[in-house]
Amino acid sequence: MSVRIKVEALTPTIALGMREARHLQVLRLGLGDGLRVFDGQGSEAEATLTELTEMGAVLTLGAGVQATAETPQPVTLAIALLKGDKLSDVTRAATELGVARIQLLITRHADAREIGTQKLLRLRRVAEEASKQSRRAITPEVMEPLPLAEFAWSGTLFLAHPGSRATLAEHLSWAAPVTVLTGPEGGFSDPEVGQLQERGAVLVTLGPRILRAETAPIALLGAIVATGV
Repeated sequence: MSVRIKVEALTPTIALGMREARHLQVLRLGLGDGLRVFDGQGSEAEATLTELTEMGAVLTLGAGVQATAETPQPVTLAIALLKGDKLSDVTRAATELGVARIQLLITRHADAREIGTQKLLRLRRVAEEASKQSRRAITPEVMEPLPLAEFAWSGTLFLAHPGSRATLAEHLSWAAPVTVLTGPEGGFSDPEVGQLQERGAVLVTLGPRILRAETAPIALLGAIVATGV
């Protein structure tokens, strides 16, 4: 059963709109065919296609299924605004790696100072598609940008910083939620790093090389998620 779609809620009867119906038609699904549905919050179930027209479709919910395992505690990716399609690439990979939330940030050296509504919606669609592809039952929420000074977190925040000698293995614990923070191409300013340390951020190294802004979050997330499986 390879077809998976995201729905608002797992109710006994699920009505789909025109966009979803056309998607099912493209996939050549017919009445009585099975698929899987997930709500983006961690629940997943089997379903059967019982109605299909140009205007919409109806699914009948079946048995629940066990969703793919998540990390022991939720992981948040906090990332400075990047230009071009870099944020889309990071969002896709971060979803596949198991983040629960993506918080966009405005920093001193950020590549952009704001993000348009359409681009934010596109990032959310990227997260939804990536959760389908990776067979996750959770779709990360992509949050509107915040100034770095206003960003609050719970648990431990790891800041990827070239000047640090501390390693992730020395500090990572799954006793509380985990947040990963990475900056723009120009990095964080010294005052930003100092303020984050004062607020409890843990600076960790990603090795001897300087990584690009779109590479650093994936490297750090990969290392974190590997310890939680």
